[in-house]
Parts: sequence; structure tokens; C-alpha cells
Amino acid sequence: MLFQAITGGGFVIFILIGCSILSLAIIIERCFYYRSRSRIKRKDFMAEVSTELKRDRLMNALDICESTNTPFSGVVHSGLRLYGHNESVISNAMEREVTVETTKLEQYTSVVGTIASTAVYIGLFGTVLGIIRAFHDIAQSSGSGGMNVVINGIAEALICTAAGLCVAVPAVIAYNYFIKRVDKFVVDMELCVSETMDLINIKHK
Repeated sequence: MLFQAITGGGFVIFILIGCSILSLAIIIERCFYYRSRSRIKRKDFMAEVSTELKRDRLMNALDICESTNTPFSGVVHSGLRLYGHNESVISNAMEREVTVETTKLEQYTSVVGTIASTAVYIGLFGTVLGIIRAFHDIAQSSGSGGMNVVINGIAEALICTAAGLCVAVPAVIAYNYFIKRVDKFVVDMELCVSETMDLINIKHK
């Protein structure tokens, strides 16, 4: 039954299967990536860094940044390693790091977004081709088979639309989830920039 459905959908089905495999692989990879980068809370991390800086232990604070696997730890590290420089230099360095980390967080998500927005149309394209093929079969059969030929042809054609929806819906959900997670990471990084600058200014006073 499954094999008949696949063959009935034509080459478009194989395109959708490829999109589904690619989308699923990216979804799994991104979920593991975000999970591994969000095990440490920003408040706890900044509390540790703040404690070390207040005790004049800059190197310890840098070690904490290097041992913490989160996007905001890289941002704070880029600022603390320039400790003693002009405030604008430190701020610019951290903002650049925010951009770098955001790019890493957004990696591959656009592929899922593209699949989410095009899978339905690919499925509809397969359906249109299937209907054209069904009417062509009717013309070739010189009227024999009648309604059964039409029903079977359209049923096979609609398989592509169903497959397109099955690929698109999970991809849309995953893409929206990715956007939300990235936004949260970006907010944490921006807050770390502000908090780090406050800590540096306090130390300079």
C-alpha cells in the first residue's frame, strides 16, 4: 500500500521525501545544539563572573567564560579579555561577538523555513501533474473505465498534496520554535553586554 502510494505520486513524492529527511536531520541537530548551549542560566553565570571581578580575579572570570558552553559566555569573554581598554572598544567587541554567535544559532534554520514554505506548493505541483496524467489516461482509454479511471487518477494525484502537508507542518512548527529560541539567546547576550559594561565601569571607578 505504501509503495503504491509512493509510486502513484510520481517523482514529486521522492522530492518531498528528500525534503522531509533533510528537515528532520536539521531539526534534530538544532534541538541538540540549543539544548547543549542552554544548560547554564545567564543569572547564575553572571553572578559567578561578578563575584570574581569584585575580588580582582580577572583570570578566574575568563576561565569561567571559557569553561561555560553558552553563547553569552563567549560574549562576556570577548569583553573581559579587553579589560582596561576604552569602553567603546570593549562594547564593539562584544557586539561583534553577539553577531557571530547569532549566526551560529541561526545556522541551517533558513533551510527548514524554506522547506516549510515550499513543501505544500511542491505537493500541489505533483497533484496538478497527477490530474493531467489522469485525464491523459482517460483520453488514451477511449472512454473505457469511465469514472473509475478518473477517481483512481485523482486519488493518486492527491497523495502529493497530503505528502506536502506532512512535510510542511512539522517544518513550520520547528522553524517557529527555532526563531523563538534564537530570540531568547539574543536577549541573554544583549543583557550580558549591558551587565558586563556595568561591571567594568564599577571597577574603573
